[in-house]
Amino acid sequence: MALNRDFVGRTYPSPASYEVSRVKIREFAGAIGDRNPIYRDPEAARAAGHPDVVAPPTFPIVFSLTGAGDILADPELGLDFSMVVHGEQRFEYTRPIHAGDELMCSSTITEIRSVGRNEFLTLRSDVTTVGGEAVCTTYNTLVERGGAA
Repeated sequence: MALNRDFVGRTYPSPASYEVSRVKIREFAGAIGDRNPIYRDPEAARAAGHPDVVAPPTFPIVFSLTGAGDILADPELGLDFSMVVHGEQRFEYTRPIHAGDELMCSSTITEIRSVGRNEFLTLRSDVTTVGGEAVCTTYNTLVERGGAA
C-alpha cells in the first residue's frame, strides 16, 4: 500500500531536549570505531579550537528522529517497518556539537515518492540549542520495499 501523501509537510518536535555529554560522545565514537582524540580528550579538543570534546559528524542520528518516531508509527501513514531499509543520510552543519550542548530537534516529512515498487520517505530534522541557535540539519531517507505495489 502506498504511503499517505497527506503527511508531507507535517512537522514533529522532539518531546524533550537532548543533553550532550562527554560519555555519550565517547560511546558513540567507540561504536563507530573512530579513535580521534577530539572525541574523547577535552585538552585535544581545546587544542583544536573547540570548547570541549566535539561529537563525530554522524552523532545527531542518536536523537534526531525522536520527534518523528510517533508519526512514523502512525497507522494512517501506512509505513510497514518490517519492509523498511535505510536509504540515505546526510548532515549539514552550522557549527559542531560539543559536550554540554542541550539540543532540540524538529523533524519534517519533506517528501514521499514512489520509485518502482518502493516508497521513499524523506525526513529533514532541524537541530538547535534550547536557546534557538542553529546547529545542524539532518536528512534521512527511508525506503519501504514493495510499498508502492
